[in-house]
Amino acid sequence: MAVKKDLSINYLGVDCMNPFFLSSSPVGGNYDMVAKCYETGWGGCFFKTVGIFVADECSPRFDQTNKEGLPWLGFKNMEQISDKPTEKNFEFMYRLNRDYPDHITVSTIMGSTVDEWKELAKMCEQAGAKLIEGNFSCPQMTSHDMGSDVGTNPELVKSYCEAVTSVTDIPFIAKMTPNNKNMEEPAIAAIQGGAASVSAINTIKSVTNIDFENMTAMPVVNGKSSISGYSGAAVKPIALRFITNLLQCEELKGRDISGIGGIETWRDAAEFLALGCKNIQVTTAIMQYGYRIVEDMISGMSHFMEERGYEKLDDFIGMALPNIIPAEELNRDFKILPKFDDDKCVGCGRCYVSCYDGGHQAIDFNTETRRPELNENCVGCHLCLNVCPVQECITPGEIVWKEGRTPVDIKFKKHYE
Repeated sequence: MAVKKDLSINYLGVDCMNPFFLSSSPVGGNYDMVAKCYETGWGGCFFKTVGIFVADECSPRFDQTNKEGLPWLGFKNMEQISDKPTEKNFEFMYRLNRDYPDHITVSTIMGSTVDEWKELAKMCEQAGAKLIEGNFSCPQMTSHDMGSDVGTNPELVKSYCEAVTSVTDIPFIAKMTPNNKNMEEPAIAAIQGGAASVSAINTIKSVTNIDFENMTAMPVVNGKSSISGYSGAAVKPIALRFITNLLQCEELKGRDISGIGGIETWRDAAEFLALGCKNIQVTTAIMQYGYRIVEDMISGMSHFMEERGYEKLDDFIGMALPNIIPAEELNRDFKILPKFDDDKCVGCGRCYVSCYDGGHQAIDFNTETRRPELNENCVGCHLCLNVCPVQECITPGEIVWKEGRTPVDIKFKKHYE
């Protein structure tokens, strides 16, 4: 049964039909591509990064990682900013703003000097942009004056944000790099420089695979390769961590952050929203499955909201953030023993092997019944639950309080679906 929910949201003062946007990348690099994405249901697009510099690209430029025959786990991308003339890109954006006024085409720009940032910002205004994003995070630029080398320098981030906001009142979003020990510092610098908010994360510097034929990394370009950006499902946990850090930072609380990194499904998107993001950006999943994945995202999000009684996105945005606390504040007074469902168990022994070789030797394996049996060594780590191939065969069971600790009511996850 079709379920329709109101997925509209106000992002940085701009009304969006839904939070699902293309991120600045190859998936949104010309008029026809973005027009098609709008017609399939995307709320907006962060247009592929435009600069005064026009990229000269290598071939090939992509690689991917997988596991046991599964689809892409991660994706390596050596592509830089747009390889089209600056004026042509702004013509595309002007036409998109004219022809699709209900969709939000964000102009993403990257300069190498204060004057270039100012010039590009003025072009964004002329193209009719409602939002501008500054790319301080691309990890494969051939110039150290652009990309992630800038994004790790708070002084430069602040200076370039000041340059943009000195010539336009359009809300400016600073795109952060994860190739940094502390993302909060450049993000705070961006706000001090006049940025309305930040987006995160861009790709992570990587070497994905080694090609033994040419003895270099992948992809192979005339027998050589380079370190470059990694994206896809593999980076989602890292992206969620950085988003949490940003939104828990005092100087950034309440900002309309745009979340990026490994978003492939409605559930991925809901996780970023639950942390507090007001906008969602997607690239790698589109490169693998096409624009129509947004239909599944819209449908899945609507069903999720219906099941939980949410009428609008704001009903659950940010709800998870207060429950992520410093490690020293976690309650360590108890352990939850695993419970085994013998009827669901297939007797594979994975829980036994993993616990013995990688855990606490807390499971004995009955060779006659081919069933696991818990012993007194269990510390409640739940490694067994995580390796079991049968859904809800192993679940949280008895709560045991450590000696001398005072029992209290606790919350824990009961269903792993």
